[in-house]
Amino acid sequence: MRTLLEYLDNTASLYPDKLAFAGGDGREHDLTFSELNALSVRIGSFLAGKGLFRQPVAILMEKSPEEVSAFFGTWQAGCFYVPLDAEMPKLRMLKIMEHVAPKALIYDESLQELALELAGKQEGTVAVSFAEASACGEAPELLQKVRERVLDIDPAYIVFTSGSTGMPKGVVANHRSVIDYIETLDDALGCSEQSVFASQTPLYFDACLKEVITVIRCGATAWFVPKKLFMLPVQLVEYLNEHQVNTICWVVSALTFISSLKTFEKLTPMTLRTIAFGSEVFPKKQFALWRQACPEAVFFNLYGPTECTGMSCFYKLERELLEEEPIPIGRPFPNTEVLLIKEDGSLAGDQEEGEICLRGTCVTMGYYGDPQRTAEAFVQNPLQKAYAETIYKTGDIGKYNEYGELVFVSRKDRQIKHMGHRIELGEIEAAGDQLEGITECAAVYDNDAHKIRFYYSGDLDKGSAVVGLKELLPRYMVPNVTTKLERLPHTPNGKIDRKALKQ
Repeated sequence: MRTLLEYLDNTASLYPDKLAFAGGDGREHDLTFSELNALSVRIGSFLAGKGLFRQPVAILMEKSPEEVSAFFGTWQAGCFYVPLDAEMPKLRMLKIMEHVAPKALIYDESLQELALELAGKQEGTVAVSFAEASACGEAPELLQKVRERVLDIDPAYIVFTSGSTGMPKGVVANHRSVIDYIETLDDALGCSEQSVFASQTPLYFDACLKEVITVIRCGATAWFVPKKLFMLPVQLVEYLNEHQVNTICWVVSALTFISSLKTFEKLTPMTLRTIAFGSEVFPKKQFALWRQACPEAVFFNLYGPTECTGMSCFYKLERELLEEEPIPIGRPFPNTEVLLIKEDGSLAGDQEEGEICLRGTCVTMGYYGDPQRTAEAFVQNPLQKAYAETIYKTGDIGKYNEYGELVFVSRKDRQIKHMGHRIELGEIEAAGDQLEGITECAAVYDNDAHKIRFYYSGDLDKGSAVVGLKELLPRYMVPNVTTKLERLPHTPNGKIDRKALKQ
């Protein structure tokens, strides 16, 4: 297996008329595997006909099956895609375009005005509609010559994450890292041609790979859930039941949105059998509601950063966890190793804390056009100096529990010094999650006022929340300010937006 295109070659041959992707917020055209393949070949022929090879191609489309075909079309031409989305701030898109300088921008007709504006401010970028690119005649001989030149270490995509300097960081992943990731993930979750996914994540995040590439590899089916349903929990569960969805890989906040609003008192997901979650800590009370509602489902906790091709570790929940015990992140996927590195560069011992560092084919190629920030996070393995070996420093603190399972402790940058004590803000949040009536919570530190601020949503009144935290936390860790919100702010990929809370 050299490139991700080989998955599509296989499924288009084995399951030509089977539904691959359906729904979404775009054209809402359903695509079979043969239709998806034909579209990608025509788009690849268009790009290759323009002489593009190993070049970034920006994709500005609504989440839809056609957008997936555009991704594969860039690979047909030996290029790599840079996903954009209309819900991104325009300034962010302009920064990405300026930084990457793509030779082509493929866009939805509904986003033509925005696409032309973005391309017009970047010299050398040609904007082309999806309709025009996908209407190109096929050029099989040209695409075959492209295939012969592509290596598995060639880039597959650039996905941008937030940057502390205000400039987003573009993570470059190659075909090999995605292939290894998907094959080990599919084996862990038991995915097959019988899997029916409900896709929650926007396609401009790497998290979508769990559904998109798995569908192509296994010959499965994915339904792109309309965004509006994630504000309508009962209708969202009805959608899962209507389409007989048996597998979801969602961020925690999407799951807690359903369970916290007492949706399961009205109806439950009837066909779910595999429930994978990640990106944030799953509050134990909400997790218990899901387990009760879906007793036949198998649950997986997934962990991993974008810089390591999505998820790198998994934990299958089989044993009963103690009330105060966090859900482990388990063990790394095959061909991936976790190193817990202490501040002095040595390896952490049993139940000692250390920074989670990852090595293996999961480690991506660094940040596009940004050698300085790449060198800060992608570093030489400090445990051996004999040859070049890059590991990625996640900035997460972890340790192994008494069962030998890896446990996430906190973010390295979320350790604060308050009243002379070193405090993990995650420990305050864990205490808040234990309080009955709190749906979601976050703790942030006000550096100017030197105060710990605690925000939460749920039915619990503020006074009871304060009392509950005092009972669970040492005095120096009790928040100085507690605020109840109707709902906590979230980033586009579903994580709690702590930057917004601090502002």
